[in-house]
Amino acid sequence: MLDYEKLLAKRVREIPPSGIRRFFTLAAEQPDVISLSVGEPDFPTPAAARAAAVDLIENGSTRYTANAGMTELREEVARYLTRFDLHYDPMTELFLTVGGSEAIDIAMRALIEPDDEVIVVEPCFVCYAPLAEMYHAKVVHLATKAENGFAVTPEELRAVLTEKTKLLVLPFPSNPTGGIMTREQLEAIAEVLRGTNVIVLSDEIYAELTYNGLLHASIAAIEGMRERTLVVSGFSKMFAMTGWRLGYLCGPAPLLSQMLKIHQYAIMCAPTMSQVAALEGLRSCREDIDRMREEYDFRRRMVVGRLNAMGLDTFEPRGAFYCFPCIRSSGMTSEEFCLHLLREKGVAIVPGSAFGESGEGFARIAYSYSREHLETALDRIEAFLREIGAAHA
Repeated sequence: MLDYEKLLAKRVREIPPSGIRRFFTLAAEQPDVISLSVGEPDFPTPAAARAAAVDLIENGSTRYTANAGMTELREEVARYLTRFDLHYDPMTELFLTVGGSEAIDIAMRALIEPDDEVIVVEPCFVCYAPLAEMYHAKVVHLATKAENGFAVTPEELRAVLTEKTKLLVLPFPSNPTGGIMTREQLEAIAEVLRGTNVIVLSDEIYAELTYNGLLHASIAAIEGMRERTLVVSGFSKMFAMTGWRLGYLCGPAPLLSQMLKIHQYAIMCAPTMSQVAALEGLRSCREDIDRMREEYDFRRRMVVGRLNAMGLDTFEPRGAFYCFPCIRSSGMTSEEFCLHLLREKGVAIVPGSAFGESGEGFARIAYSYSREHLETALDRIEAFLREIGAAHA
């Protein structure tokens, strides 16, 4: 018998599985579960984008594109990014990836040397720290706080910067908190980073989902930051294209040219059908983006209002499609709260601890689901809180 434990790389064996997927799996094993655990739009991909992909398939034009992606799409992405005051050469400073996840992986693989320090702003999406550790970095966890809107302060950043810091992962708008960083807040962070050799990996996949009239601000648009920032984004959230797996990576040409080599060898190119759909989306589906955002905004206000009313103090998210209620009033840990809620009321949400230690005492609820779905889940959560004596009278 082969000893698979010895064959597998130690660094891979030691990486824990995703806490999000764990609860998704548990929910699938129990009947009559309402899941608010996965951040996936409930809208279909816009009709024009779907039709463009179907036409491509019907015409048999399903060959590889250039490694970096279709020229027309890269040019369209570059034009789109000017909306956020970002300006990239589509031929040398931008290429298409298999989702934003591949872009994050490529960036880390190209930059990290053993024992480099990678600052990960938390609570955050589950992939950053495991990927950094896979490439032998030392992960430095920078915890944000609800009282600061889950934004990074310059004082907090200064406290963890060292001569070994290679990379700062800045994921805003935030999954799981819904926090954002304003241009003024980013200016203060930029001031700390100027004069260092630190690269910023700015994950902006939720850039189109900001509320209260706020337009997303990118740190790459701030003076002196473009040359030290890699911007990751994609089409999964803005066009409800999660399963199409298409993202992009933008940054300085000297970095992108080396990162493209990894993409060439590991992937070849992003799916052709997805590229064609995204191209049509950027050209003709602006109204679909706005319509989806308006609906998310309604759900956001509905969910946050209900949670606060029933006794779960909830920070008002200003971006993405998640809220992050504090569950400490239950007297349970995040894991206990979510497991009991799932088993006793059939509602699946994700423990805040899945997003880093600073997420303990919270839980993530995705409001990317229908109003009816959300209302039923909220009724069950309220009943659960009453039964454990944690609901408002």
